[in-house]
Amino acid sequence: MEEIGKRLRRRLSKNTKNLATKTPNRRPGEPLPGNIKDVQTLIDDGLDPVHAAYASIQQISSHFAELASDWPELAPFVKSVCAAEEEYLPSGPPMSPLTGSYFWTWALYDLRFGKGQDTIATCQIGLNDIICLNSDQLDALQKLRDSRMGIYEHIGADGKRVRLRELLTGDEFVCHNGSGYSGRNGELWYVRLLPPLLPEQATYHIAFTTPYVLIGTTEGDWTNFLRRTLLQFKADSESEQLHQLMKYGPSSYYWHEFVFKAYHHHQDDAIFLTGIPDVRSGLPHA
Repeated sequence: MEEIGKRLRRRLSKNTKNLATKTPNRRPGEPLPGNIKDVQTLIDDGLDPVHAAYASIQQISSHFAELASDWPELAPFVKSVCAAEEEYLPSGPPMSPLTGSYFWTWALYDLRFGKGQDTIATCQIGLNDIICLNSDQLDALQKLRDSRMGIYEHIGADGKRVRLRELLTGDEFVCHNGSGYSGRNGELWYVRLLPPLLPEQATYHIAFTTPYVLIGTTEGDWTNFLRRTLLQFKADSESEQLHQLMKYGPSSYYWHEFVFKAYHHHQDDAIFLTGIPDVRSGLPHA
């Protein structure tokens, strides 16, 4: 836990003496505090079970950020998010190419604020002895914290699921895509994948954000971009350099800028981008 997390701990520790120690009774399907839907309700709404578990935790993260947003400790977070909201109007096409799922996973799990490396997720995890997520919820939150966007080649179908192979690492994944877009062989996707929660029951990953399909460029174009851009990051391995690039970018809003400038068109289940981030002449809205 970094500086801001420690300051939040001091604040919360002073205000937890009179908290209830028992979970209040509620009817099945009744929202949790903050209007959060539980996993079963999300499944009943039509979400895949693994997707539902992650979506419930994201709601909890959002609620935590909302409750804490008035505290001075989170002023740097609020300032960064508000500036990004004003600049990019995240909501999804046609208003903005930045979808809510893309923007808020970035804000909650990638955006570092303060002088250290704090994110909303690292603060939540460090305070879990006070917040009291159960072990399954904490595991999902930790996986969300560790997740990042990535660039993947579509390499076929596995039943109703999609097979994706990440550029540079070559890692392959069988994925449930929550948007329903099935795509086709050879497409390049910019998307956030989340790993299985209970691998003994479900071995597939979750494509948690609506896929950004990269058109008008090739695998070679993107591989070359990644290799030259990785040189900006100091790390012990190429995979760690890639993690830093895709999670944090060279700057906080780097990937927002790309999505905004590269927007080409959209349909209900996918958004199409064209161009390479550092080749300005190829970006439609540069």
